[in-house]
Amino acid sequence: MTTAPFDRSDRKDDHLNPGDRRDSLGVALLVGLGIVAYSAWGVEVLLPTGLAPGRTYVSELAAQDQPFGGLFRTTDLVAGVLMCAGGLWALLRLSTGDRWGTVGWTAVVLFGVATAVDSRLPLSCTPTVDRLCAQREHAGLVPVTHTAHATSSALAVCAVLVAMPALTHAARRHAPASTLARLGRPLVALELGATAWTLAAVAALEAGQGNWSLGIAQRLQLALMAAWFGTLALSVLRHRRPAPEPPAPAARTPLAPETERAAR
Repeated sequence: MTTAPFDRSDRKDDHLNPGDRRDSLGVALLVGLGIVAYSAWGVEVLLPTGLAPGRTYVSELAAQDQPFGGLFRTTDLVAGVLMCAGGLWALLRLSTGDRWGTVGWTAVVLFGVATAVDSRLPLSCTPTVDRLCAQREHAGLVPVTHTAHATSSALAVCAVLVAMPALTHAARRHAPASTLARLGRPLVALELGATAWTLAAVAALEAGQGNWSLGIAQRLQLALMAAWFGTLALSVLRHRRPAPEPPAPAARTPLAPETERAAR
């Protein structure tokens, strides 16, 4: 039966394949460290950024005119590289042909690429708090990186919204006792709700209808994303795939009476 790279906690008697264990550990570490780096925006509560978390984009922390912009651009770049490497490793070493698993891990790779590219296309200023920046943005007088950044960010979110349900479905099919199989669907549902709130808040802001707590919506979206990726890393870390068992010895065929007497 086709299996997927998730924990097999329902198989307590599996004989572990050492190579498979190393691959699971490697993928889990890359994904886990990647999502930690991606969640570096959380340290904003400890830094004098001057940006209100409740009404600003997370990407504004990495704007070129921000005092800690270089820090957040670097953590995004590291996150993208780690996620891309983890997804590729899973595709090459842990994937066993499951369609949903292949789609999901490919989306993780795309998420990593888009995040790394996003870090190289920072905003030049902070439109949600800088009125002049917002006016220049509406007039098309900001660098092209503003549009490119919006595109790469959208691609990253789309990739996550593909990876989350695909890998959750793969886990439910092939490892129903895994952590991801048990927690994946609620996290996917909450992520979709937070994404809808974020999109509505962005639309309201651009239409001049208020902020709709855009910062809270986006930070909730990213926090749920981090929780899901953490669950994925845990499930991959606990993954167990049995090593091939040696073939059973061939059964002895009884001899006919005449053949047995001749053998004597």
